[in-house]
Amino acid sequence: MAETNISVKQIARETLPRLIDNLVFPNLVYKDLSKALTAKQGDTVGVRKPVKLTASEFDEASGVTPTGYTGDTVDVKLDKIATVDMEISAIEAACDFDSLTRLFIEPAAAALAEKINRDGLALYRDIPAVAGTAGTTPDGLDDLAGAAFALDTMRVPTDARYAVWDPLTTSKLKQIPAVVNAEKCGSAKALRTGSIGRVFGMENYMSQAVYDHETELSSATASVKADVTDSAKVTVTVSAEGTVHRGDIITVNGATYTVKEDAVAADGEAELTVYPNITAKAKDTVAFTPSHKANLVFHPNAFAFVTRPLSTPAGVESYVTTYNGISLRVVRGYNMKYKKEVLSMDVLYAFKTIYPELAVRYMA
Repeated sequence: MAETNISVKQIARETLPRLIDNLVFPNLVYKDLSKALTAKQGDTVGVRKPVKLTASEFDEASGVTPTGYTGDTVDVKLDKIATVDMEISAIEAACDFDSLTRLFIEPAAAALAEKINRDGLALYRDIPAVAGTAGTTPDGLDDLAGAAFALDTMRVPTDARYAVWDPLTTSKLKQIPAVVNAEKCGSAKALRTGSIGRVFGMENYMSQAVYDHETELSSATASVKADVTDSAKVTVTVSAEGTVHRGDIITVNGATYTVKEDAVAADGEAELTVYPNITAKAKDTVAFTPSHKANLVFHPNAFAFVTRPLSTPAGVESYVTTYNGISLRVVRGYNMKYKKEVLSMDVLYAFKTIYPELAVRYMA
């Protein structure tokens, strides 16, 4: 970068705030962050779960019984690195910093954010509770009320509730007068980060990273093969062959379960691993939820976003910066194989479902 005389430190400090402005899902969930401890891809860290307490009736005779908090933790594998890489020659073509920002820094920040958002919203596969109708785009206040009602019935706390909708659903919701008025009340920052306003106690956001979930066997008839009691495994007889995918939803006796692992339906049956544990009788009907857009409504404690700073490699120009809990590393290196200089920026992170009972998949 001799021609521009722009350091990796400058690039890192300009990119990170723009990256955070483009994030949606990670900004809405429980965060486990550390500025001090560096890590590498594949490391496992212990994440302290948000505490859950239960109130009890005071008994004057026996007095109070203090609730002990042991600080439950869950292991999270730092398995994701979002990276953007570009040859130095392309960067040097920018004659000034404003051009560099427009041509490289802003697109890089958007690309990193898109991948991070997408990886986070993939957690919909862990959520067994569903609402809405597959194939029908939510477009009215009844849908927003239905999303809030689904959380109400699951006793999800009302202090913080969020919804992340796909672009088509968002375009429909934006035509509702109550949403239009809610959006007008939002701050400029909220609007930049995708907020479309607060309705029925729920902050609503748009993300282009919402998943389309494809179900292969939605038209098949199926039933439980043998009695199961409080088990994560259930064998079903199926009228068609195909794959039951992770994230598929099955309904048995009015209860919904999410499939935790891919399973092949062959020779008329498939063994499924489901959450939560299932109790059912032989020949109980099993229904597969059709393909749908997997919008999410949730409390922040349903999911965790975990990130750690990456270490700076020896022998190359590099810089790590942290802002609002997110760390970005920028490295200028030389590829000996291809004899090219490369600028790389990357983020190390992971997502984890902590309390799936605090979220609902709202289908569209």
